[in-house]
Amino acid sequence: MSCDQLEGPVQTDVDPRNLIGRKAFDRNGAKIGTVDEVYLDDATGVPEWAAIRTGLFSRDAFVPLEPSELVEGTLRIPFERSLIKDAPDFGVGRHLSPEQELQLYHHYGLDITAPGDPAPPEDRDFGKIAGTSDDT
Repeated sequence: MSCDQLEGPVQTDVDPRNLIGRKAFDRNGAKIGTVDEVYLDDATGVPEWAAIRTGLFSRDAFVPLEPSELVEGTLRIPFERSLIKDAPDFGVGRHLSPEQELQLYHHYGLDITAPGDPAPPEDRDFGKIAGTSDDT
């Protein structure tokens, strides 16, 4: 598959090198910059984040690949330019820690549970002291 044939949602089987160098635009079509690096999920090896060189002091902004799309050879990111430019800056060329990824998920308001993951168990003992019973 040539990189010119990539269209639609960013596919998990896309070679991340095919994304590097592509122009990136926000939800309104405003240019953000160019894809500088692609970060893979540690557990799955799936492309998860892209670092976009914004040109603003040569800073890179991290964007999620999951809701983004390839349209006419460009990366379309479904967020406002201002939100993207305000993303936490962790520097490029380094591994993203789970804590940094969590900060990015929160910044973009994304759900951090994977599809099919069960919901966390409800905490029914909230406010109770360990080792006590209800009838005392």
